[in-house]
Amino acid sequence: VRARGDTYQVVADVSQFEPPDIVVTTSNCHVTIQAEKVAEDGTVCDTFTHKCQLPEDTDPLSVSCSLTETGTLVITVRRR
Repeated sequence: VRARGDTYQVVADVSQFEPPDIVVTTSNCHVTIQAEKVAEDGTVCDTFTHKCQLPEDTDPLSVSCSLTETGTLVITVRRR
């Protein structure tokens, strides 16, 4: 978690996954990133999980995320 001005950012490289394979959830000041790649035969061939705790001065309703063209997931949370 990096502080940038009035926000915090969490950055993750998920370039090996397609956007529909990536799920971001928040709960109790935690952000969880989960991604799963499924092969054509239905088997899971790659997974990614990252969980981090956000600082206490974050606004939990301000969480947003974006995916860059290079596959970097950027999660931004405003500070109170």
